[in-house]
Amino acid sequence: MSELKGACIFGQSGGPTSVINASAYGVIDTALKNPNITRVLGAEHGIKGVLNDRLFDMGQEDPKELELLKNTPSSALGSCRYKMADPDVDETDYKRILEIFKKYDVRYFFYNGGNDSMDTCNKISKYMQKVGYECRVMGVPKTIDNDLYGTDHCPGFGSAAKYIATSCMEVYQDARVYDTGMVCVMEIMGRHAGWLAGAAAVATAYGSGPDLVYLPEVDFDMDQFLADVERVYKEKGNCFVAVSEGIHYADGSFVSEAKTSATDGFGHAQLGGLEVFLTEIVKARLGVKVRGIELSLLQRCGAHLASETDIEEACMAGKAAVENAVNGITDKMVGFERDIQDGRYVCRTKLLNLTDVANTEKKVPREWINAEGNNVERPFVDYVLPLIQGEPVLPREDSLPRFARLKKVLAK
Repeated sequence: MSELKGACIFGQSGGPTSVINASAYGVIDTALKNPNITRVLGAEHGIKGVLNDRLFDMGQEDPKELELLKNTPSSALGSCRYKMADPDVDETDYKRILEIFKKYDVRYFFYNGGNDSMDTCNKISKYMQKVGYECRVMGVPKTIDNDLYGTDHCPGFGSAAKYIATSCMEVYQDARVYDTGMVCVMEIMGRHAGWLAGAAAVATAYGSGPDLVYLPEVDFDMDQFLADVERVYKEKGNCFVAVSEGIHYADGSFVSEAKTSATDGFGHAQLGGLEVFLTEIVKARLGVKVRGIELSLLQRCGAHLASETDIEEACMAGKAAVENAVNGITDKMVGFERDIQDGRYVCRTKLLNLTDVANTEKKVPREWINAEGNNVERPFVDYVLPLIQGEPVLPREDSLPRFARLKKVLAK
């Protein structure tokens, strides 16, 4: 191992989760305690903070406030959706990043995010190698979508899955209080991978969840959907449907009527409004009472329903990133692998090549979806259950959540 001393920068990117700051704490706390890391800097709004020289001196923060990050949702340092050009096409951003790295003697760079964030991390890593600037770069996984390549699961997914399953169980009870029937359609996040929508079936496994679940891994057929809904409604007098926002027809076009409304910084369609579209069609075709529910941001910021397992693993991922980097490893992302020991779930970290992870999506295995394409099989439920376990002891102030309050002192 070659010893390398210098400052580190940590940044958060992409859509936040209820445990993304637990990973931040894992990185920041571990880095502050390591003698090889001379200074810990937090980038304001991810890579944009590096480009704009907006870096916070994390050593100036109260340790107790930093610890509160473990139970604070969203991105405490601010996030971004910024797509960096290929350095062979335009080196402008990379030259600026190198300038900032040299200014603060940055020798470690940790970036916390999903697919697109790992692409950013990969590009920076390869550029620093190309120009001969020694800087160890590590990706820290994050995404409620659970679609990062090579890792068994992603920090943030377990808590979102728990929120979705719990919300489904609660909606199930409410949707059956009257003696008149109703169709309820719940829209759940997930553009190309249906992990989140599939989590709704965990509620069904415990007696209070959706009758039908539609994932983007299977082409959507509107006529079959209406037939499914009508069949269940006639059998039960009610029908509860969970749909991924990214369900699409056989030609690849999104079912959502809002598919062309906007795109994010990476050119992905910003979906939404699917539940409104489907409820209108169901009402028109079947003539029954229909209610649409969109969980929207609630599923990714519901820290009050976070999984303790998810919090611990998110923190573990951040800690592993720092420890591996200091031990001489670079150009990797921390991943998870699961094992069963004495009948109990165990999670360990492993390392994945950034090039392999960048822009590659992990889908729900087709064999975990039923033949009809309108629900998931038991192996999916068994996969999710260990990830939603545990109730964290949440800091409170007058019975309200007490989240971290960072001073965010700019580095000089």
